[in-house]
Amino acid sequence: MEINQDLNKPVEDNSLDTIEMKEMQEQRPANPEPIEACPPPDDTPADNCGCQQPEKGKCKCKCSCTAILNAVLLIGLVLIYIFHFTGIGTHSKYNPSASEPVIAEDGVLKIAYVDSDTLLAKYQYAIDLQAELNNYKEAQERNYQQQMTSFQNDYQKYLREGENMTLSQQQAKEAELKQRAERLSTLEAELTNKVMQKQMNSNIELLNRIFAYVREYNAANQQFDIILRRTFVDSPTLYMNPAMDITDEIVNGLNEEYKSVKAKKENN
Repeated sequence: MEINQDLNKPVEDNSLDTIEMKEMQEQRPANPEPIEACPPPDDTPADNCGCQQPEKGKCKCKCSCTAILNAVLLIGLVLIYIFHFTGIGTHSKYNPSASEPVIAEDGVLKIAYVDSDTLLAKYQYAIDLQAELNNYKEAQERNYQQQMTSFQNDYQKYLREGENMTLSQQQAKEAELKQRAERLSTLEAELTNKVMQKQMNSNIELLNRIFAYVREYNAANQQFDIILRRTFVDSPTLYMNPAMDITDEIVNGLNEEYKSVKAKKENN
């Protein structure tokens, strides 16, 4: 938004300042009269509040019960401020349907963890998926290299024999080589995207299998409240009690499940 007023232009007439100062001086209130000190409260409480109200105009201090009431109101305001700005006691304002936090019945959370590095290294399905992905990647690279080699050979052949062609043959060959060169310039990116997409699909399938088995395992065994993932690269924890490690149990169960599924597929 543009501001049309020139802030650098000096104000020539300062008569308004003089008038405003005079008005302020005329409207200045008189000095307040001194306030008498409150007498000590009478032994007999007024209105059952523990103090006696001072006479109007002579004392403006508060009685003890008023001070207590003010303190209570202040604490209430502080709590309202905390609840309002931190969201304590309410659902998330960004997700009104969020569930309430889970509290263990005995007051103690049962926690375990799985070392994902060990799991991926020993889970046979993960090993087979990685081998399949490597084979697919190598096949795409061979496909690209074969097309690139064929193009280079045909281009070198045209350079050697092109002068023996007619003009129309040269134009046709050059148009073909140009089209193949443009195709090769995009083929590498397409093959790379294919490999990345296949890897993403494989990772999703792998994680779905792991999550499904962990849920079944937890329901049938210890029934932990939390099962964490630990990895050497980006683990958020610096230390975990080895007694909480259930990696071997999960890996053994996953391998048994995969062996059974694989046997059924082979028999069919």
